[in-house]
Amino acid sequence: MGENTNQDDRSPLLPDRYPQQDFFVCDIFDAAPKGDMASMEHPIFSVATKPDFNKRAYEHGDAILRVTPSGNGLATVHDRDVLIYCISQIMGALNQGKKVSQVVRFKAYDLLVATNRGTDGRGYEQLKAAFKRLQGTQIETNITTGGETQWDVFSLVDRASIIRESFDGRMIDVEVKLSDWVFNAIKANEVLTLNRRYFRLRKPLERRLYEIARKHCGWPGKPVTFGLDTIQKKCGSQSTAKEFKRLLKTIAAQDAQHSHFPDYALTFDDAKDQVTFSPRRKALEAANDAERPRITDRGREGGRRFAPGYDIYALESDFMAFWHESGCKPLKSADAAFIGFCKQRAKRNPMR
Repeated sequence: MGENTNQDDRSPLLPDRYPQQDFFVCDIFDAAPKGDMASMEHPIFSVATKPDFNKRAYEHGDAILRVTPSGNGLATVHDRDVLIYCISQIMGALNQGKKVSQVVRFKAYDLLVATNRGTDGRGYEQLKAAFKRLQGTQIETNITTGGETQWDVFSLVDRASIIRESFDGRMIDVEVKLSDWVFNAIKANEVLTLNRRYFRLRKPLERRLYEIARKHCGWPGKPVTFGLDTIQKKCGSQSTAKEFKRLLKTIAAQDAQHSHFPDYALTFDDAKDQVTFSPRRKALEAANDAERPRITDRGREGGRRFAPGYDIYALESDFMAFWHESGCKPLKSADAAFIGFCKQRAKRNPMR
């Protein structure tokens, strides 16, 4: 249903709208994009490119999921950006030892930039529409988050309030209250870091496939293979099996040509009707040499000062892996980012 993935001459990735975005030290490890594992595992969000008003029922093993749209349609994979941003902000606060709650207040502009969205009037209108779909989509499930099962019908977002608007009606300050279901996952650390290139994937189906790969492969992980029926079920696609297969083959062909799929290579076996996700184990080494962070002796000395007792070269390796996992963003100061990484690592796990 509307999951068009036509192959053409344009790049499979959306342009990076903010290539010069400041990448503050706290951003690289405290507010990296994070998604909750439950909705990465199960098809909660619609992958359709047009408004989706279909009720959805999904069962897998013991998991039962029913999703009902509002008059605005089902929440989409692109609407998930709001949850990713909120989860990231809460996890960042937790990593700094701050108290958190289900209510997250932020500037709409910051969310749009962080998720590679436009900041024109259309960008704000799309964000407002996402709030409506997230709040309006009703979910009933026995899928457990944080050790708690919630059988009530609930929304992913309890409410979204515009606290302050500009003179031309654009949102400035926004407040979102997450559902108990999502917040339980955060408190239990049932979240995974996402590659920032996730926000540059054009097609909803590509984003959903990345979520599944990230959940099942891990990082650096090992290859995982799914049959056509299983992967379609996990994606929540309403397309025919024939059309869904065509879409997968197109994405796989684009990835073979451009290697655009973040962290994992996606291949399709036409004879067996199987899709395989394989971690790009050498992706870090293959990164453009000019873009890779260069940690100097001064940066290592600063790291040792803030993380006494740690193997500084092991920390450097962890830092590089995290930099890659976070989307290989250029850093204003690699040494400053590395020192901040060491400081937070020691704060969370001090050597005794």
